[in-house]
Amino acid sequence: MKIDFANLQYQYQLYKIEIDEAIQSVLDKSNYIMGEEITQLENSLQKFTGAKHAITCSSGTDALLLAMMALDIKPGDEIITTPFTFIATAETIALMGAVPVFVDIDEKTYNIDTSKIEEKITSNTKAIVPVSLYGQPSDMDVIQSIADKHNLKVIIDGAQSFGSRYKGKTDSNLGDISTTSFFPAKPLGCFGDGGAVFTNDDALASKMKSLRVHGQSKRYHHKYIGMGGRLDTLQAAVLNVKLAHYKKDLALRQEVAQKYTEVFQEKGLILPFINDKATSAWAQYSVRVKYRNELQAKLKEAGIPTAVHYPVPLHLQECFEYLGYKAGDFPVAEIVSQEIMSLPMNPYVSEYEIQYISENL
Repeated sequence: MKIDFANLQYQYQLYKIEIDEAIQSVLDKSNYIMGEEITQLENSLQKFTGAKHAITCSSGTDALLLAMMALDIKPGDEIITTPFTFIATAETIALMGAVPVFVDIDEKTYNIDTSKIEEKITSNTKAIVPVSLYGQPSDMDVIQSIADKHNLKVIIDGAQSFGSRYKGKTDSNLGDISTTSFFPAKPLGCFGDGGAVFTNDDALASKMKSLRVHGQSKRYHHKYIGMGGRLDTLQAAVLNVKLAHYKKDLALRQEVAQKYTEVFQEKGLILPFINDKATSAWAQYSVRVKYRNELQAKLKEAGIPTAVHYPVPLHLQECFEYLGYKAGDFPVAEIVSQEIMSLPMNPYVSEYEIQYISENL
């Protein structure tokens, strides 16, 4: 048996006629940059999330950069975030010349430990960047209250969590700016790179729209130092089709996660924990195991792909040596990184496949 980790080809075949027609429509018009499909997508994203402004861009990484540029993050500013995430979260902070300040994670949710944020705040702190890891928002009530108390901005890294909710609101409609990624393997993915920023602040929205086109106020007139950060029209066309089916796909992801949890109850694994204030978009279904390398090898032999998100916390990455962190500084992130393992997760994992995975585990 051979199980597909993300099943992107299966999804394409499901929506093939609609996607092919949408792509062909762009080809026929040959309006590849900022075509009408961009506006259609942004309007649909606003409706889906409840955010006042949805602004598409070239990737989830560029979404983070746009957010920080819009908030005037400067060299030397400190931004508090988690060391247990994809590198883009802290990489973009460093690219702005700012300093990533890490806080250990909660051992249940793997999101930032909100009880440890306030002790890291200094006069140089400008923002908090919580990550909605594996698809679940952080505890935003606590984070927002800390931010309000200390006059800090909140940028949500929702690269994995589009469509998740916190107390009934999508995590695209929280914080000062929320970001997401449309990388192909994400819950809502395009056929290349793509992302979006969301905000309810008119001024921030206007600035980010300008920043993504090199800071232009009008053609060849530049108000800001910006970037080439547009989403291309072909990707928007694909996303327009997939977004129309996304609520159904999210519900199927939830069903897959529930089935996994049911069959794994007695397996001796540490299973995902979802805060009762939140829902997850289930970008990953990640369990904690002992002897991970040996287990992955045996599962691979059985045709079961796995992945590790993430094997080395950011404070121990070579590129962040200059920050001066060492092993032992964030013990929860370190132990989780040694034990975490992601299983095949997509809307189409069958009951038979889940049973097969369970038996092999």
